[in-house]
Amino acid sequence: MTDPAMKNLKIGVIGIPGKWSTETLADEVEASTGCRFIIDMNDVQLDFETNRLLYEDHDLCEFDALIVKKISRDYSPAAIDRLELLRVAEVSGVRIFSPAFSMLRLIDRLSCTTTLANAGIPMPPTMITERADHAQAIVEQYGSAVFKPLFSSKARGMTVVHADDPEADRADKIKAFKRHNPVMYIQKKLRLPGHDLGLVFLGGEYKGAYARVSEGDSWNTTIHHGGRYAAAEPDKEWIEIAQRAQALFNMDYTTVDMAETENGPVVFEVSAFGGFRGAKEGIGINVARQYVDYVIEQIT
Repeated sequence: MTDPAMKNLKIGVIGIPGKWSTETLADEVEASTGCRFIIDMNDVQLDFETNRLLYEDHDLCEFDALIVKKISRDYSPAAIDRLELLRVAEVSGVRIFSPAFSMLRLIDRLSCTTTLANAGIPMPPTMITERADHAQAIVEQYGSAVFKPLFSSKARGMTVVHADDPEADRADKIKAFKRHNPVMYIQKKLRLPGHDLGLVFLGGEYKGAYARVSEGDSWNTTIHHGGRYAAAEPDKEWIEIAQRAQALFNMDYTTVDMAETENGPVVFEVSAFGGFRGAKEGIGINVARQYVDYVIEQIT
């Protein structure tokens, strides 16, 4: 039953209608407030003259809070523009979860990596170049390398290039990747134990961790590529590293992706839009429920 004290709260969920995480979060907001608003940023209109951020018949600048589950279906520079729109709502007094500027610093992989590296967070060896001949040399140096788009999730668009591939094949793969990614983010392909971890943080507090376990011979562990979730209990060292990493970005909710290597744990990224399914299926935590409770506590 909805708490009468909460029935006047107007909390919107920014996400993708029909997607599990978006709908799950909206369900929890409705359970607490009696109202359900799912907002697709594709249909949002900003009027600078009137300072109104419009979605259908609603002015988002009049909401009590907006929880961002997903800013777009695919990561791209356009997603940055959508986050910029939310800054208008913030100036109007709407609390955005997480803050728009915090998400802006994470959605671009290079921006996230630069912040982590500058803070001394352990990461896989990584190099950035715009030149194909430099990329060839990097692959030879690393032995095997993962070419990652600056805007992507769930390993989409990533390409693995091996030094022992025929030179023509290496050149073709790099050329094809560079066609859509003029700034090439190249990371050494590490030998991993067949799984990596997602460490969950809400309001900066560690909530638990789940593993993504590779199935079959896929080189990555994402559910998008056939992986599965499982429970995980990382060592204190892992939690401390993840705590330092997420603290750099002032996120209300995030997950820190980590893996074990022969040189110790490394961080792959801090997520701009941490998911809920891993925590639920891996460790039985209803993070969506906890997140909504946290939001209501913050705005009341």
